[in-house]
Formats: sequence, structure tokens, C-alpha cells
Amino acid sequence: MTKAIFSQDHKYTVGQLKKARQEAGLDQVEVAKLLNKTQSHLSKIEAGQRRLDITQLKEFAKIYKKSLDYFIK
Repeated sequence: MTKAIFSQDHKYTVGQLKKARQEAGLDQVEVAKLLNKTQSHLSKIEAGQRRLDITQLKEFAKIYKKSLDYFIK
């Protein structure tokens, strides 16, 4: 069994995060400020180097004005 962070589902979710951010017209610095995180933290999430929990995903969905199912395959 592959680790969740390297699974196809995880890759899909982080890809959708980046796509949603771009569709919202936001850059990583702007989103990081809204989340009280660093741009580096957000970059690692979008690169698939950091895990996401459901609470974090809900925060992203709210910022990007997307439903949770947008991020889940």
C-alpha cells in the first residue's frame, strides 16, 4: 500500500487546490496571509510535500468559494 501523501487521490487534491487558487485570481502570498501561514507552507502543500487534514481543506474551500467535493476525486 502506498503512503497517502503519494497516492493518486492526494495528487488530485493538491492539483485541484492550485487550480482553485488560480481560478480565484489569488497568488500564494495572498492565500498564505488569509490562512496566517507562510507562502512556503502553502507552496509545500501545493507541491504535495505536506499533508492536509479535513479542517485545512475546508478553509481552502471557503477561501476559493468551492465545495469540498471539488477537491476530492
